[in-house]
Amino acid sequence: MTPSGILNIDKPAGASSAAVVGRVKRVTGLSCGHMGTLDPMAGGVLPVGVGNATRLFDYLLDKEKQYRAAFLFGADSDTLDSTGDVKYDAGRVPCEEEIRAALSSQVGEIMQEPPLYSAKCVHGARAYDLARKGIPFTLEKKKVAIYSLDLLEKTGEGEYSFRIRCGGGTYIRAIARDLAAALGTKAIMTSLVREKSGMFDLKDAVSPDVLQKDNWQEFLIPVRNVLSYPRADFSDLTAKRLKDGLTQPFAGEGFYTLWLDGAFYGVAEAGGGVIRARTKLC
Repeated sequence: MTPSGILNIDKPAGASSAAVVGRVKRVTGLSCGHMGTLDPMAGGVLPVGVGNATRLFDYLLDKEKQYRAAFLFGADSDTLDSTGDVKYDAGRVPCEEEIRAALSSQVGEIMQEPPLYSAKCVHGARAYDLARKGIPFTLEKKKVAIYSLDLLEKTGEGEYSFRIRCGGGTYIRAIARDLAAALGTKAIMTSLVREKSGMFDLKDAVSPDVLQKDNWQEFLIPVRNVLSYPRADFSDLTAKRLKDGLTQPFAGEGFYTLWLDGAFYGVAEAGGGVIRARTKLC
């Protein structure tokens, strides 16, 4: 059977997510895909699906994430981070007490405007391509969830580090912008590390340089260990019906890990009094 599962990769800052996935693909010889991109300047947790586990994308993308980031106040850039055209005299530098008092304004379900330099699609083109060409456009605000925003320490003149817990789709660069705006100034993100993504933790992550053709399976996390859905078991004729794409009477609601004849099969979805196999992962 072809191996499949998740590799919890510690992406180095400076490397693109695509480059890291490409290395994993060369080592494993299998189809691979990441479960939530990190910008090149960012490091940390990058879960990479291997084999059939690439089908897990929809189930893992919205999981809670945790980041450590540094924001430089009084600076501005077109990309909202230190990789862009930075202006260092763009506004006043608030004191630590002011920043702490403003943190709560950025916590909860908020409407966040994505950065212009982002992978958002605008009439068939990527936003960052339009921004680089100087073509004017706007991006609609999107509801995101920010569960906590804590100031950790001062790391430089006008620079502070923060820990952020948030839902999928949140732009940390935009938090820097919006927090500064609440204080009547500007700020950019100068560093970013993803510490957690769902169940994946940086302390357990492996450097892509460690992976070799003869050892990568030692780090592979089975798909069944990644999903937190309740378990649904079927056997014999009912198992065959589900494999054939048919429904089976069922009282539950939502997603389940599906086990057929005692073996893990994939994800099932229940509703309306029936259950059906949704994604085969074995």
